[in-house]
Parts: sequence; C-alpha cells; structure tokens
Amino acid sequence: MSTISLPYNFEPRDYQIEHALEPFDRGKSRLVEVWHRRAGKDKTALNIMAREMFRRRGVYYYVLPTYSQGRKIVWEGIDAQGFKFLDHIPPELRKRMNNQDMIIETVNGSVFRVVGSDNIDSVVGTNPVGMVFSEYSLHDPRAWDLFRPVLRENGGWAIFPYTPRGRNHGYRLYKAAEEWAKDPTSEWYGSRLSILDTGILNEQDIELERMSGMDDDLIQQEFYCSFAVGARGAYYAKEMEIARTAGRVGRVPFDHNIPVFTFWDLGHRDSTSIWFVQFSGAAILVPLYYENHTRGLDHYVDFLANVQEKFKIKYAEHWLPHDGNQKNIIVQKSAREQLTELLKENRVSGIVQTTKRLPLEDGIQAVRRLLPRCYFDEEGAKRGIECLENYTKEWDEKRKTFREQPRHDWASHGADAFRTMAISGIEELVWGAEMGDHIADPDELWGTDTSAMTESDFDPLEV
Repeated sequence: MSTISLPYNFEPRDYQIEHALEPFDRGKSRLVEVWHRRAGKDKTALNIMAREMFRRRGVYYYVLPTYSQGRKIVWEGIDAQGFKFLDHIPPELRKRMNNQDMIIETVNGSVFRVVGSDNIDSVVGTNPVGMVFSEYSLHDPRAWDLFRPVLRENGGWAIFPYTPRGRNHGYRLYKAAEEWAKDPTSEWYGSRLSILDTGILNEQDIELERMSGMDDDLIQQEFYCSFAVGARGAYYAKEMEIARTAGRVGRVPFDHNIPVFTFWDLGHRDSTSIWFVQFSGAAILVPLYYENHTRGLDHYVDFLANVQEKFKIKYAEHWLPHDGNQKNIIVQKSAREQLTELLKENRVSGIVQTTKRLPLEDGIQAVRRLLPRCYFDEEGAKRGIECLENYTKEWDEKRKTFREQPRHDWASHGADAFRTMAISGIEELVWGAEMGDHIADPDELWGTDTSAMTESDFDPLEV
C-alpha cells in the first residue's frame, strides 16, 4: 500500500514556511497573511487545512467573499501548472464529494466545505474547528465576528490571506495582529510580504504590468501590499479614512437633550438598515447603526422603542427612501403607513417621512459632501462604518474596469441608508443642545400626516 504524505503535491517556498507553516506549528492559531498577488497565499492556506483535516477530525470551512467566488476560485480552480486546487486534498483520501454544495468528506470523517460570507447564515450554528477567510479585506467582517467565539470555545484556528483594499477592516486586523504578536504568548501572527520580500517577481515583471495598462495605485496595492491606496472603486474610502485620521471615529454617545433622526434602507429580501443621527451645531453625530434581515417592521419599531427607553431620547423624524410610499399588495398599505401605525401603537416618538427619488450619482455626491461633518461612535456604529468603507463599484471582469454602478453586497444596505439622510435635505438644518427644551412631545406627532407639508409648515422641535 502506497504512502500519501501531507502536504500533498505542495513544495512550500521559504517565505511560506517562515510566515505560515512554522508559525502555525508553533501554536499560532490566528494567521494574518497580507501577501502580494501570486505569492501563493491560498495554496499555502489550503495545504495547512488539508493537513489539519487528518490531524483532527472536524468541520473545516474555506470562506470566500461570495459563494460564486468560492466555486470559481477554490472548487474549480487550477494553478499555473494545471494542478487542480482541490487535489491538494488527495482523491484517495476522500470518502465522498458533493459538487452542488461544495463539500468533501474524508475517510477519517473530516468535512471540508467552501462557503461565501455573503451567505454565512447558512452555516451559522455549526462547529468548525478550522477556517480560512480568503481575500479577507473583501469579506463581510460579520462572518469572522460570528465564528470567532466558536473557534475560541473549541480550540480552533483561522487564517486570513489577502491583499490590501485600503484602510478598511483588513487593515485594522493586520495592525491589531501586528500589535498582539509582540507578546510571544499570543496566538496571533501577522506577515506582510511584497515582491521585495518573496523574490518571485521582479521590477521588470512589474514594468510589463505597467506597460500593459495597470495603473500605479493598483500596482502598489497588489504587488507592494500598500494600505495607503484607497480601496479601488470604493465610493467613500477616502472620506472615511480622513474621518478616522481626524479623530471623528471614536466615542460619540447619545445626547438626550438633542432630538434623534433615523434614516432607513428598506430590505425586502435583503437587510433593513437604520442610522441614528443627532445634529449639534454644524456637526452630525452618529451614535448608533442597526441592521437585520428577514424581519418585519414590528421588529425595528421594537428596537427603536428600546433605544428610546435605554438612552432617554426622543425621535423627531424617521426617514424612509422613496419606495417607502409604495403600497404592499398584501396589506394594501405602504411602509410609511405601516411604520406610522406601529410607532403610535408602541408609543415611539417621531413622524415618518420619505425622500424624493433622485439619480444615484446625485445621492453619492451628497453623501461625500456630508461625511466631513460626521462624527461616528466606533462601537455603536461599527457595522455602518464598515459598510461605508466597503461600498464599491461593480467590477467588469471582461473589460477589467469598474462599472458606473454600485456592487450590491453586504455593504450596500448601510450605504443606501446613509444616502437616505444625504438626500433628505434635513442635514441643511443646524441644531444644538440648547434646543433640548423644545423637543416635540410624541403625543403631538403620532399619526400626523405630513405628506403635504414642507419644512416651513412643520418644525419637529416646536409644539
């Protein structure tokens, strides 16, 4: 009987041994691999996973930003030498293979599965002992947040191979790993390798890429692992980086003396998102962001009520996008009408407004004008901040360029809700804490029909 050695059909390069295999074998169970394009980071991570599947029986997830990417890159991937990516899991050691669900079960009972963080809820509740978050800088960071306690409890491990996409959650994870790794007992290990560190590409190779049309920003990002270049195609990456640098992302608590406005994106099959905002002088304070999915409007009104009670605040207005006026064919009421009724039933203050329909580009420009005035609570609005940082244009794979339209993914819901604020016109008003004594009594606002009113007809701060 022939012997099969693991890793299988993989001869690791020196830097792959030094910055992945050896740290892992020393007990580093959280590897952050910021490596340049074509450095073999996915090959290295998969071979670690394939080996570990036979050391410890369990469930192992290889996670890509989207399910379709998982099929294309991992399940159907072939390297430059024509070797199938999956064949690093030796075919002789497989018990079964499910092509539809992208699952391999090995002869010792381990399960390998390719999933996308765009549908991570499909595997929530399971108990993986090893995970790879490939291209982590493009992931919905919620996926890691959901599984980190699982891996903590069962002694599992995680690897994050990626190239930079600006100073988003990928950048923050690398910087944190770099800091944590200073403690020799830490489970974290971070490495950042450009072509100058690996030697597998040289300046002549890069010059050929440049001559073929690759711009310098992309070269710095892909081959020199620069975080300084904003995420390509990201609408608000520059503005959000400035906000962080200027100290406008930090501790921003609710001020119970200032009325609260909420701005929504309505999800039908997708997430519903809500920004909680207060206007103080010229500043726009953003203490909280919330989103959920597959829930009815009553769930969000309950959340509004809890926020109202917990922080002792009162709402002035709740702004929905223009489609909030569309009638639901089942209940024969619009979202605006339903929300108004639910607010009254649950004694939640504030009236419901809807924005006008404006061209998408106008809304995006309005957001860019608004962001320099915004102060975000780093914890309360964390998810929303990540949405703004990662809201990007759609990539045209055939033309190798960005289309002039947003990519619809996990980040678009929060970005759309923020655009609701930008096009509402409400941010043109300047309010301060001194107006606190004039917050509208909710009893005066419940059920008020303002569809025919203008701002000169109604001031939510006066009763």
